[in-house]
Amino acid sequence: MVCIKVITDKDFNIDPISIENPRLRYASRGIIFKDNKIAILNKQLKNEFKLIGGGIENDEDPLIAFQREVYEETGCKIKIRECLGTIEEIKSQDNFKQISYIYVADVTDLGQTHFTEQEINEESQLLWLDIETAMNLIKDCEDKLKPSMYDSDKSVYHTKFIVRRDYEILKYYKENYMK
Repeated sequence: MVCIKVITDKDFNIDPISIENPRLRYASRGIIFKDNKIAILNKQLKNEFKLIGGGIENDEDPLIAFQREVYEETGCKIKIRECLGTIEEIKSQDNFKQISYIYVADVTDLGQTHFTEQEINEESQLLWLDIETAMNLIKDCEDKLKPSMYDSDKSVYHTKFIVRRDYEILKYYKENYMK
């Protein structure tokens, strides 16, 4: 499986510190199409724009996890086109590594969002945007992020990785699949 990118502290001009036995998290996320637009989650209080997805629970299959996350965050049912590969985030400042499986899917059935209490409190909204607009919003928000009341003092640090990761996913898709 191709690794799309490994994102580290160096990508943000932060000197990495040594990490040993980092906390490891697996996740599934991706690009969901409906009428040539893609789903973007906007957490307004954090000024964050991101792709749909989240953590894999227990021994859950990555594809099933992605379908579950899509349903929770968008209310949509989807048909998977393909798995693009993985992307890694290594956050040395928090001794944390995340590996995400990246999918591309099409909406087969629309529904209502099922936001968590945290997503509701962060004033989350689901947006359907063309890829260029989504990429611009994600890229532009990286330097305008606000801390979340739910995260540690490293809230903005973590969110920078999220938005950079999602920008890199869209960039990879655009360069390799949109001709």
